[in-house]
Amino acid sequence: MTRTVEITVAVNGLSYTRAVEPRVLLSDFLRHELGLTGTHVGCEHGVCGACTILLDGRSARSCLTLAVQTDGANIETVEGLGTVEDLGRVQQAFRDHHGLQCGFCTPGFLMTITDMLRHHPLETDADIREALSGNICRCTGYEHIFNAVRELAKERGALA
Repeated sequence: MTRTVEITVAVNGLSYTRAVEPRVLLSDFLRHELGLTGTHVGCEHGVCGACTILLDGRSARSCLTLAVQTDGANIETVEGLGTVEDLGRVQQAFRDHHGLQCGFCTPGFLMTITDMLRHHPLETDADIREALSGNICRCTGYEHIFNAVRELAKERGALA
């Protein structure tokens, strides 16, 4: 008999209570149990950043986090940033600067950038490059992504 643990999490402002096996990864819980498929799984080692979500307001790799570890937590996924009809500001900047191509890495970048804009000054171009260094994109060459974040940092008054 498989043992389960009941957890309650808030995801994008909605509360969910589910029984999960202790070995279930948060990325699998979000995708398969809650149907939030915007969280992508790339490397499954926490290196690529595709699975990045916000856990209690800070970026975290959902492929390295067990769902049971998030009991009582507040989780934000890319689905909580906006909709196709009403893009969030970070999504709109990506669109305006053509910061995506295939789109596989995009949710992780959007969540990382959301965290960085909330908690880090991003006062220089070097700060932005450092902030983006934990996410891998194989298509864009990063420059369009960088330009989107640069615009967002300027709006915040962080960059001249």
